[in-house]
Formats: sequence, C-alpha cells, structure tokens
Amino acid sequence: MTLLLVPDLGDLFRLQPQFNAGTVVEVLRSLGASRVLWASGPDADHPLRDALPAAGIEIVEGFAPDWAWAQADQDKLAEYLQQYPQGRERLRAAGHSERVFAEVLSAPLSPATVLGEGVMQAVRTYHDTLREQLDEGPGTVWREKRLGELVKALEGQSGAVLVSLDDLPRLLELLPGAGTPDLTTFQPGETSRLRALADRAWQLGEDDDLNALLDALTRESGDAVTPKAELDAAAASIYFAAGELTAARAMLEKAAHALTDDLPRSLAGLTLARLGQVRDALGERELAQRTYRAVLALNYAPQVARDVAEAGLKAPFQLDLGQPE
Repeated sequence: MTLLLVPDLGDLFRLQPQFNAGTVVEVLRSLGASRVLWASGPDADHPLRDALPAAGIEIVEGFAPDWAWAQADQDKLAEYLQQYPQGRERLRAAGHSERVFAEVLSAPLSPATVLGEGVMQAVRTYHDTLREQLDEGPGTVWREKRLGELVKALEGQSGAVLVSLDDLPRLLELLPGAGTPDLTTFQPGETSRLRALADRAWQLGEDDDLNALLDALTRESGDAVTPKAELDAAAASIYFAAGELTAARAMLEKAAHALTDDLPRSLAGLTLARLGQVRDALGERELAQRTYRAVLALNYAPQVARDVAEAGLKAPFQLDLGQPE
C-alpha cells in the first residue's frame, strides 16, 4: 500500500462546514484507515487531536519534528529586513502573497476542491513568491530542509499520512509513489455536518440566527466526534452570549455531568471554563473558583480554557453584553 497524503488545514478546519475535522474522519473511514501517521505541525490543540481518537482512529506520532527554531530564524530575518528599504519591499511582497493564500484557505472548501488544481496552484504560487522574495532558508522557514527530513522519516511507511496542505504539492514530488485520496465525488456525511454545527456555535458571529442554532443543537443526539455533551455546551455558550445565565448554567452543568474519558479531550476544559465564567457572572464566586481550579487540574485542557481559568482565579469574570463572546 502506498502513502496517501491527507491535507491538514489546522485550526482552519473549524471554519470549513464541508471540510472540517469530522470530514477528515469520514475520509479516513472511507479509506479503511484505522490509523494515520501525523506528519503535520505540533499544535497540541489541533482539532484532529480531538476528532481522530474519539472516532477510534489511532494517531501515530514521530514523523514531524518541532521546527520552532526555524520560525524564530524567519522572525530574525524579518527584523533585519525591516531596517532597509529594499528589505521592507520584499517583506511587503511576501506579506501580500501570504494574504492572498489565506483568502484561498478561508474561502469555502470541499473534499473535491481542497485537492483541486486551483488550491494546489495557489500553494505553489505562495511558496514560489516567498522563495523569490526571501530566498530558501530562514525566509521560507527552512522549507526544503524540513521537507527533506520529513521524506526520510516517511521512508518505508504506508497508509494514510496527515500533512500540512501547503506542504502537499512538494511532498508529492519528493515521495515516489505517494498519492492523494480521490475525493472528486466524496460527499461529507453526518459526522461532518454535526462537526460543522458545533464549530459554528462555538464561534458566534454577529449575523448568526441564534434561535436557529439553538434549535439545531438541541434536536441532535450527537456522535463520537461531536457528542451530545458538546452540543449542550455549545448551546450553553449561545445562552451565555445572550445573557441568559440561568439557562446557560443548566446546560453546562448537564454537559459537565456527562463528561467521560472517551469523549473528545478538549471538551472537559472548554465546558468547565465556560461554567466557571457563568458561575462568576451569577455571583457564585466560590463555585467559580472551584471550577477554574478543576480546569487547571485536568491532564489536558486547551490553552484557551487554561487562559480563562487562570484569569478567572485572578479576578471574577464579568459579563459585558456589549462585547461579543
């Protein structure tokens, strides 16, 4: 079996209704994959680190070294180039290319389009521009060296491998026999739809129909990737944003009582952090402090939940309905 490169969007999965963490689970299931090699970035709060284990798909580590030092090199180069007119012009051109590429990734994507020639060409144009303006090395975060090491790590491996979307075209050139799954006719299913619903509810926009979102969340029973406890916690966030604190507390306490070890690992931290804020807003300071401490005592909590808990222990949370939550 050859290597099948599965594109990773990182945090952008949360913004894609038709190509989110649930969609990747469905793609891997369609391939018959019970494991996936992790050759993408080291983000501990990556949405697939919740979705894949919850779906029973094993993440195999050890293929993507931490290249934080390479990013530090690029930051130093940028500081140096800022001192000179020609350097600033190169940084502006590189920055423009990055913004154009970001627009491609933030536009609606589907399984068919994410591996389509339009997106792949946008990846190539982006990296060609960076290399032209900043040169290979620190300016490109040592891309060729990093990908060369990744290729060596993947030698002799087979099956599905998760790789950053912007590395995918070059890896196809460097990995003989590697390919991508045929997603031209793949249609997202229920797992993808539920994941998109929860992602939308966790990051409300000004134009969202809150009543419609609440109705959708409350009528769903959930699945392994997006369980009922998460749908309840997401619904509570809508009540919270609307200032309906008693209803928010009831939904969060229901979600908290349903927490078990087999649920997505971020859920406990997100649920308890929000519950701490609600209890603070209701004047239940002692309960809120206990809830914040529970977040920090978890074996794992996403950084945003830890930040909320640490801030809440320092000072009581106050709900400002004039500011979007």
